[in-house]
Amino acid sequence: MKGVAEVGIEMGEAGAAKVAAAAESGTMSGPLVAAAAERGAAERRRWDAAAAAARVAAAASSLLALGIMVSAEQRGSLSVFGLQLPLYSKWSFSDSLEYLVGISAAVAAHSLLQLLLSMRKLVKRVPVIPSRSHAWVLFAGDQVFAYAMMSAGSAAAGVTNLNRAGIRHTALPNFCKPLHQFCNRMVISITFAFLSCLFLAISAVLDVIWLSKF
Repeated sequence: MKGVAEVGIEMGEAGAAKVAAAAESGTMSGPLVAAAAERGAAERRRWDAAAAAARVAAAASSLLALGIMVSAEQRGSLSVFGLQLPLYSKWSFSDSLEYLVGISAAVAAHSLLQLLLSMRKLVKRVPVIPSRSHAWVLFAGDQVFAYAMMSAGSAAAGVTNLNRAGIRHTALPNFCKPLHQFCNRMVISITFAFLSCLFLAISAVLDVIWLSKF
């Protein structure tokens, strides 16, 4: 009976030691897991802030491209063989410029919507991109709008170059001399359109990096 009691006591002490070791191990791993989770959350917040900054830049540049182009309008006169011909130029007279205005408005709406959603989630301290499927949707949208803005900027740049240089081997005058304010506004608007395309591309790259890291 004494042997059995001794064995029972020994097993009890061994079990207690194992329980204590497990408890100690759990106590040590808990803070490590919490610290790792905190680091991951901080990294996510940094990426969310970077994505929000890119969207702020894209929204601002597209709104500037839209506003400057819509306000592009000027009257002037052109001298041809001694005759003064009245000129009036406006963005709505060109299909390419109308295309740029439409795409700029769409990009501005997309960027502002995503920015508002991102800021709301950042304030609530929840992930801006809740899932990989959501990240893929953002990536596709950013790419589509970036290519569309590049297309619109290129089309408008062709019209601006034509107005400045005329048609080669044809006696078409330089319309930007009497309408320099209008042409300057077109150049500034197109510049902001290409900047918006650049910021959308940066946003798409951030989406890809997010997909690879999280």
